[in-house]
This record gives sequence, structure tokens and C-alpha cells, in this order.
Amino acid sequence: MSTWTAEEMMTITAARALVGHTSCFVGIGLPSTAANLARRLHNPDLVLIYESGAIGAKPTRLPLSIGDGELAETADAVISVPEVFNYWLQPGRIGVGFLSAAQLDRYANLNTTIIGADYRDPDVRLPGAGGAPEIAASCREVFLMLRHTRRAFVEKVDFVTSVGFGDGPGCRDRLGLRGRGPVLVVTDIGVLEPDPNTCELTLTHLHPGAELAAARAATGWALAVAADLAETDPPTGEELAVLRDLVKGP
Repeated sequence: MSTWTAEEMMTITAARALVGHTSCFVGIGLPSTAANLARRLHNPDLVLIYESGAIGAKPTRLPLSIGDGELAETADAVISVPEVFNYWLQPGRIGVGFLSAAQLDRYANLNTTIIGADYRDPDVRLPGAGGAPEIAASCREVFLMLRHTRRAFVEKVDFVTSVGFGDGPGCRDRLGLRGRGPVLVVTDIGVLEPDPNTCELTLTHLHPGAELAAARAATGWALAVAADLAETDPPTGEELAVLRDLVKGP
């Protein structure tokens, strides 16, 4: 019986992916937890950049919103939001953009805008784009993190808030998007990466205890699976202790 939860496994896997990176534009929620864990445990020099303008934030607890005062208090610098986007983000100066979403499709397009076919009268109106479209377009690469459910992993997103690979190979170039786009999707079941030829998300790792049948059942399209499907390394005691301390807060 595992001594960790599926969400802890997801967060730890995402944090490991930030080893060796120098800068990360991070959103509130799951990505923020993973990025702060990475900075505490694996990559102390990782510069966390928040949409509020906090550069090099080192919060002692998980921030509750982009306007959380501790982000500014612990940052190396605080600049205006236009400066964040105009100087740091859009010219491609940020290494990793770390995002989540309500919906994701096989080409890693993201929806955080509406659920439902009618934009003017949706079933659910979501928080919206924020800086996600620019992050997805301009960061040198993008990591995604979300729970693996059929409601989230859909055949086609109801609204393209942030472009992943659009309709497939060549789409990002046609749109003039600067960054490589999504290179990694970490879920509570496993890890997906885009196929280098088709750009379709492909399951490359299953977390310990997860089953391929569960991954397929939780995906709204015919899930591509790597021929050399691997198992994610389980969490270490140190990773679990640091994560739990971070979540608990001071």
C-alpha cells in the first residue's frame, strides 16, 4: 500500500521536471505548489515569476492568489504587470511556463474560459485566460499539470484559451508563436509528452500503482501510448516531508 496520495505523486513528479531550469512563470494552484517544492528541494536557484510582477519570489507558504502580499515581500524585485509581459514574457526570456486548465485536448490546447458550446450562454463560465495565452505562446517551453479525468481530457476543447499545438504539426509556426509549446503534461495517473512527429500527446510514464486501463478510461480520445512505457520513480521520504511541510505552511 502506497504511503502517498495521487496528488502528492503528481506534484513531486512535476517538481522534478524543473531540475536544471533557471526561470519559471508560475500560476496559482497546483503549478505553484510544484514550483515551490522544486525551489525548496531540487533547484534552489530557480527564479519564480508570478503574474503580479513578483520576480524571484520565495514564499514561506503557498500563495493564495497572484495578489498575495507575501509574493512581493519575499521577491527579489517587484515590477509592473506590463513590464512582466513586455520585457520578460513576450520576448521569450522565461524558460518554463507552468500552467493548469479545466480542459485539455490531444494537441495540448487549453481551455480556461467556458464549458459548453455556446460562448454567450455557456454551461459554466470559467475564470478566463489571465496571462495563460501569452505564457503558452512565448515561454521557451510549457509544462502542464492537471488531474486526469474524462471531463478534463477531452476530444476537443470547448474553447481554445491557450494554444498548445493547435490542429497538429506546423500550427505554432503558422501562428508565429515563439516558444516550443507544451513539452510535458503531468497528471495524477502519469506523464504525457507530445509525439515529435504528430504533436499528439502520448503517455510515456505511469505512476506507481496506476494502470494503463485507468489512463485510457480517463481520456476522451484514443490515447497514444509509448512503446517503452515506463513507471515513474516513487516519491522519496524527503520529497514527501518537504511537500507536506510546504502544504501545511508555517
